[in-house]
Amino acid sequence: MSSRIRVGIAGTGSRLPDRVLDNHEFEKWVDTSDEWIVQRTGIRQRRWVAEGENTSDMCIAAGQKALDAAGVKAADLDLVIVGTLTPDFILPACACLVQDRLGAKNSGAFDVSAACTGFLTALHTGEAFIAAGRAKRVLVIGAETLSRFVDIHDRSSCIIFGDGAGAAVLMPWEECRQGEILRTTLGADGSGFEFIHMKGGGSAKPPTAATVANGDHFIRLQGRETYRFAVNKMAEMIELMVEGQDVSQVDVIVPHQVNQRIFEAAMERLGWGLDKLFINIDKYGNTSAASVPIALDEAVRAGRINKEKLAVLVAFGAGLTWGGSLIRW
Repeated sequence: MSSRIRVGIAGTGSRLPDRVLDNHEFEKWVDTSDEWIVQRTGIRQRRWVAEGENTSDMCIAAGQKALDAAGVKAADLDLVIVGTLTPDFILPACACLVQDRLGAKNSGAFDVSAACTGFLTALHTGEAFIAAGRAKRVLVIGAETLSRFVDIHDRSSCIIFGDGAGAAVLMPWEECRQGEILRTTLGADGSGFEFIHMKGGGSAKPPTAATVANGDHFIRLQGRETYRFAVNKMAEMIELMVEGQDVSQVDVIVPHQVNQRIFEAAMERLGWGLDKLFINIDKYGNTSAASVPIALDEAVRAGRINKEKLAVLVAFGAGLTWGGSLIRW
């Protein structure tokens, strides 16, 4: 049996739409205020795509930045994996559009659907391909255009979500000598699917005039249940990822950007301060599969992760799904 190949993150990139919506925008649609939103979520603004701008467009921009950072040409990619719940089309995969427009002519391409855990699912899948010797260069992306699936008259959900994309290039660690993926985990509990769901548009409820009129194509969530799940899973994933490690070597924890109060509750449970977290929810809101890679790219470019130090990535979301990664930079 051949030995496992060590895998590293050779470069990262991200793309946010230009359109900025601050909290006051939502006062036109629902009974809310800037103070109410900030107190309950920590969100001050978010980015929404412009008309004609799609998930694949942001994937391509973020992917190209990651390729440039890694010094890798698109034609040298073996695989493109996109984690998203808002692809341009049900068919074909968003990854195929990205593969074509980037010029990754020698690459396979497919999407993974794990909601807010989408990027970590893509990351773990790409890492497994390289570790097994079945690929050498993999582009993994998390991207969403959630603004097109929110009911602007539903106060519990419309204020939360934003759009964006983040990407990473994976390759054998011996070649890039940074971002070694040391530990990964994924989990799911489908019994909690009602906590966060969108029931219209699939084969169970194909789009019709009736499903559209009923708002079945909008994201719906149960806030209280989702909150408890997220606090528990965030703390659990961090504990699992750092087990056996010197916690002082952890430079940063990059969590799914879900809610400031969830961050506070999870870190209090662990007995850690918020200073370990990289938080940008105040600027971008919850961008689902895009939130971890956007935050990771910003953390890398801001110098929050020092050489040979550890970074923890954690995500949790609809499905229910969750995941974690431990990385030595």
